[in-house]
Amino acid sequence: MAENKPSGPEGEKKTRQIAGAALPLYLTMIASSAASLVDTAVLGRHGTASLAAFAVTLAVFSPATAAVSGAMRGVMPFVAAYKDADDADGLLPVLRNGMWLGICVGLLGAAAVASVPLIGKAGGVPQTTLDGLGVFPYILACSVLVMSIAATATSTLVGLGKGKAVMRSGMAGTGAAVVLSLVLVGGVGSFDGLGLPGAGIAMLTSSLINASVAHVQLRRNTVLAGRPLRLGRPHPREVLKLAAVGIPLAATVLIKFAVLGVLAFSAARVNTDSAAVHSISLSLVNLMFTAAVAVGQATVPLMAAHVKTGDVQEVRRSAHAGVLVALGAVCGLALLLVVARTPVISLFTEDTGLHDKVLDLMPVVLLAVLADAAQAVFGFGLIGIKRTVPSLVVFAICYGLLALVALPVGAAGGLKALWLSLAGANLLLVAGQAFFFQRRSGSLTRPEPAPASA
Repeated sequence: MAENKPSGPEGEKKTRQIAGAALPLYLTMIASSAASLVDTAVLGRHGTASLAAFAVTLAVFSPATAAVSGAMRGVMPFVAAYKDADDADGLLPVLRNGMWLGICVGLLGAAAVASVPLIGKAGGVPQTTLDGLGVFPYILACSVLVMSIAATATSTLVGLGKGKAVMRSGMAGTGAAVVLSLVLVGGVGSFDGLGLPGAGIAMLTSSLINASVAHVQLRRNTVLAGRPLRLGRPHPREVLKLAAVGIPLAATVLIKFAVLGVLAFSAARVNTDSAAVHSISLSLVNLMFTAAVAVGQATVPLMAAHVKTGDVQEVRRSAHAGVLVALGAVCGLALLLVVARTPVISLFTEDTGLHDKVLDLMPVVLLAVLADAAQAVFGFGLIGIKRTVPSLVVFAICYGLLALVALPVGAAGGLKALWLSLAGANLLLVAGQAFFFQRRSGSLTRPEPAPASA
């Protein structure tokens, strides 16, 4: 194992490359998260009924879009193979087949979001909240489909190492979302605003802008410049190759969402304070874990050339460098949160009792997110070598066990015991993801040497 550690000048070069490529991706994701908080705040001022309907729809919309994004990450390693090649003819079919995959998973996600009124009714949501939904779920269903097309473009840009191009498209969409939410939901001047439909229009417009700018970036800043990026005829066999990598990722995301929902329910059963502290802690975790996701995405194109040549040692070094960068980023953000703990936690609550409970839980929270960051980068390493089924299996086992013990552990030991269980599951994930990455990367083979010319 020692020879695979990212040490020396070459290792330092890899860590710098990963950190530099991850930073714009991280900023893009954080800006998007901040924009969603604007929607919540504006709708909260508009009316409690609108905020309740928004929350019900997002309970389906968020996992649906996360699953779509997960599925489209499966395109990255196929694109990354062309990162250093001037081969538009080879890359263009990958993009087109990726767009077809995006449309397929986007339609499934859109159908789920459009079914929110039925899901809410079956789940016992009050009729007054369901009556307030109006056209909002259907607008967001359209947004899911548009986001799937945008995800194809952004995954292609990430695979080609164009993080700044992703940031330009993401920031354009986020900026539009913030401005339109303030205007269309809350109103301006004599315009009273549209309320919940206004939020939907803002989100759909943001998705359209993100998708459009991402495709413009593909035309301007990649080898595809000047090429027609229309859908073209689908090639089912090639689409299925992409799906074989992407669909297990989507399933993994859904498992994680479902089990985290069980944990939230377990925390709520303890008492009201525990539910609030759990919610705040999850928000802080998302701030830190997003950095690991950005690092993992940046690691995939760095591995591509080594995967292509079957250089197992360099593939592993790239992944290990990514883990170090992710852990460093999480620790840096954690230190920042500790230093600025009072103003940061005050954004979520002014209750000094809750403030102290959040601080008391922070060591366990940090352990959980550090383990989550490490397993995520090894998971992206498996994406880079196109072996994602092991990630799904490991998640199903580890988080399945966590789901089984969450309610009794929460009842017996409270919130700290619940988070210790989460940390334990994440540590098991690290072991499982690292094991499978090490094993499956060892099966990479070098291409046959070209025959000597006569």
